[in-house]
Amino acid sequence: MLVGISLGVLGSGGSILTVPIMVYLFGINVVDATGYSLFVVGMASMIGAIKYINRKLVTIKTAIIFAIPSIVSVFLTRKFLMPAIPNPVFSSAQFAVSKEKFVLLFFALLMIVVAINMLLQKQAKENDVEKANTNFTLMLLVGFISGVLTGLVGVGGGFIIIPALVFFAKTPLKTSVGTSLIVIAANSFIGFSAEVLERSNVIDWKFLFTFSAFSIAGIYIGFAVASKISSTQLKKMFGCFVLVTGIVIFIKEAL
Repeated sequence: MLVGISLGVLGSGGSILTVPIMVYLFGINVVDATGYSLFVVGMASMIGAIKYINRKLVTIKTAIIFAIPSIVSVFLTRKFLMPAIPNPVFSSAQFAVSKEKFVLLFFALLMIVVAINMLLQKQAKENDVEKANTNFTLMLLVGFISGVLTGLVGVGGGFIIIPALVFFAKTPLKTSVGTSLIVIAANSFIGFSAEVLERSNVIDWKFLFTFSAFSIAGIYIGFAVASKISSTQLKKMFGCFVLVTGIVIFIKEAL
C-alpha cells in the first residue's frame, strides 16, 4: 500500500520501495525481487495511468517517443545484462562481492541519489514549461537510461522521466506525471516479460498478485491524499525516508 500511495501522490517514488520491502520484509532473493518489482510497479502504474488518461492529463505521442528507447533498453538489460553479471562480481583473498550484494549496493546508492534530488529539487511550476526547449535527442537518451535502470534494479524511473518530460518535451507538470506512468507501466511489463523468458525457477504468482492488489489500493488512497495535502511537503518527507533507508541498506550490505 505504501508503494501505491507514493505513486498516487507523487507519480513516482513508490517503485524504489518495492525491492527493499521484498528483500528485507519477505526474504526474497534480491535478483528475484528486482524482477517481481517490475510486475508490481507495472500493475500499479497502469492503474494510475488510466486515472490520468480519464482526466486527459496524458500526452500519448510523447509517451510513445520516450517509451521506445526505454522498452528496448529494459528488455536488453533484463534478458542479457542481468544474466551476464558474474557471481561473484568481484573476489579476492580478503573478501568477495556477490551478485546479490552488488545489486543491493547499487540500489542503495540509487536510493540516496534519488532522495537527495527530491530534497534539493525546487517545486516546478506549470509556466516553467514555456521556457523549455523540446529536445528529442535528450529525450531518447534519457529514455534509454531509464530503461537500463528499470531493468537492472526494478525501479520505474519516474524520478528521471518526469523532469525529462517537463524540460525536454515541454510537457506541463501534471501531464508529465500521467505520461510518465504510461512509460513506467510499459517499461515494467516489458522488463518482466524478459524476466519470464530468462528465468528457470518458478514465479510466485500468488504473492505477486496479492502484493499488486494492495499497491493498487494504495494508489487510490494516494489520489485522495494528494487532493488534501501539499505534494511538496510529502515529497520532502518521502525524500528523508528514502535517504535513511538507502543509507541503512548501504551500511548493512557494505559491512
